[in-house]
Parts: sequence; structure tokens; C-alpha cells
Amino acid sequence: MSELSVNHLLGIKYLNKKDIDLIFETADHFKEVINRPIKKVPSLRDITIANLFFENSTRTRLSFELAEKRLSADVINFSAASSSVKKGETLIDTVNNILSMKVDMVVMRHPNPGAGVFLAKHVEASIVNAGDGAHEHPTQALLDSYSIRERLGEVAGKKVVIVGDILHSRVALSNIFALKLQGAEVKVCGPKTLIPKYIEKLDVQVETDLRKALNWCDIANMLRIQNERMEISYFPSTREYTQQFGVNKKILDSLDKEIIIMHPGPINRGVEITSDVADSNHAIILDQVQNGVAVRMAVIYLLASKIKR
Repeated sequence: MSELSVNHLLGIKYLNKKDIDLIFETADHFKEVINRPIKKVPSLRDITIANLFFENSTRTRLSFELAEKRLSADVINFSAASSSVKKGETLIDTVNNILSMKVDMVVMRHPNPGAGVFLAKHVEASIVNAGDGAHEHPTQALLDSYSIRERLGEVAGKKVVIVGDILHSRVALSNIFALKLQGAEVKVCGPKTLIPKYIEKLDVQVETDLRKALNWCDIANMLRIQNERMEISYFPSTREYTQQFGVNKKILDSLDKEIIIMHPGPINRGVEITSDVADSNHAIILDQVQNGVAVRMAVIYLLASKIKR
């Protein structure tokens, strides 16, 4: 059997095209599993996984936990809010204490960029990055690409526009890496204040006119405004942002073609997209959520197969 070229999933930039293809082929198998009446397989009965979330999360945490349980792994859930981190314990001490309980894999979300890379250098466990600050969110990018592949047959050659808060979004960066690796064309669209200065170095075009961006693309991935990462205001008001960069059914109906709408969640309905778009046939948002479980099962399974026991 083929195997991943990496021992950890720290970011899309550490993967190659073969890694992504292998993850998707494995996810195809697990997608079939989770649609059976009995949704569990005994693949990881001897593996223990700790979910360490130092930031709030609903979808990602539940998706990982469900993926782990579908694979029959033993699961430990850790929340920083009720832990000794609040008493000043370091990240390495926290993780080493958990690993001393014979944990094989750590799924971690952390507010600081590079936390997963740092941890991978200091602990004996496989690390899965579930989001590190405004840096990367690799499993979200993988499930997004997987969802495009499922709907359109392949990612190569497709035109994808990522709309919204590009500056603060780990989803945007991971998606750019994943889409470019698979041969898609990528544009970003949003207020100039929310487009990072380095963006064109990633071979990505910038479009500040939403209607032009939507007429160009096959898929629009709509991002929310990351207010929790903003210390200053990057645009006059939410109302003005919505007028310029929000997508509603009227805009979609006026385009020359049908496009697919994606969103990593949580949705701010009425800001980046309206309810009649989120709940329409254009949107594959709930497909993304379902595919997230299969893709995370694939990642965990493939990384677990490389653990030396």
C-alpha cells in the first residue's frame, strides 16, 4: 500500500500531489463506510488520540472526534479553558503529560502560528494541525478540494475565487496551497485592507470587484470576517462590507453561468452570504461538513499506519 511522505499533517505546504491523491482515495473508501448502517471499522483499535483545542471550535472538533470514533480509536478530549495551561503550564509540558499516558497521536488547534511544527520537533507523537492561528488549516483545505472533486470530477483546471477576509484566514492560505498543487486557478477577492501584501508571490491574482470575480469562477469559497483576530477596523462597517462583497440570490441569478458556493463555517448569514444562497442548490456547504469526517478519517488512518509501535 502507498503511504504518505510525511509523519505529521502540519500544513498543506509540506504535502505533495501524491499525498493529496492518496488521502482522497482513502477518503472515498471511508465515505462509503460512513454511509453504511454500521458506520464503524476496527482499523485503529490499538491507537489512542488526544484532541487538544486551545481555541474554541465546534465543527472541526466534532468532526475529528467522530472520525476517530468511526475508526475505533481511543479518544481523549482536552480543553484549554479547564486545564493547567491556565495555571501557567507550557505547551510541551502539557503535551508530554498527556503523552505519558501512552497517547499515539495529537490533534491540536492553537492560536499561535507554527505551534504544530514546534510541537512535532519536541514530542514523540504524530501531530495533526487542526488550525494554528492565521497560518494553516490543512484538513479544511483537503475537505474543500475533495468536495470540489466530488461535485465537478476533478480540481485541475477549475477556477476558484476565495472571497472575504484573506488576511486573517488560515483556511484561505491552506486552500491556495492545495488548489495550486492540484492544478486549479485561484483568485482572491475582498477589501484591499484584507488582502495580504505577499499574496501575488503565491501565484494568485487579486480581484476587488465581486461581480467580475464571480463571472470568472467555477467555485466561490466564501469566508467570514475574522473579527476575533482584528485589533483595528479594516473596513467602514459590516453593512458596507456586505454591499460590496456579500453574495445573495439576486447576484447569483444575474451571472452568465451557474457557480458553486462553498463556506468553511461558521456562516454569518446576511453578511458574506444570505440564507437563500446558503440553503440553495448552488451551495455544497453541508457536503463539505459530511466530507470532513471522511477526509479526517483518511488523514488519521494514513498517519497512524506510519506510527512505529
